[in-house]
Amino acid sequence: MKIAIVTDDGEKISAHFGRAMKYVVITFEDGRITSRELRDKANHRDFAGEAEHGHQHQHDSHSHGSGRHSAEKHQRMFATIADCQTVLARGMGQGAYNGLQQMGVQPVLTDIADVETAVQAVIDGSIIDHPERLH
Repeated sequence: MKIAIVTDDGEKISAHFGRAMKYVVITFEDGRITSRELRDKANHRDFAGEAEHGHQHQHDSHSHGSGRHSAEKHQRMFATIADCQTVLARGMGQGAYNGLQQMGVQPVLTDIADVETAVQAVIDGSIIDHPERLH
């Protein structure tokens, strides 16, 4: 199983999925970590100039990051973790959450800030999903 964790430094889980610069991807088998890698992640800064080129940020009043252009941006954010089954973040917009689910990846919103602690919680089955961290 592979878990992607949003991060900027490889040690702490980012508070916001869209702003994170990297993913730590952990592979584990039989309760044991077999590999760890740091992968680049597209983020909000990568899309900053697109509004000037006709790609307006669109979302409805009920969910952050919804709309066709947001979905396209999310797909670019997800591209490097298509081989993962779970994504950990400490906060996420509804559009990203829905997009991950649609591609078969389980988003988990955790209150754990430390990457290693959160990964161990996934491995031992004690991770708690906090959907109230959706925005």
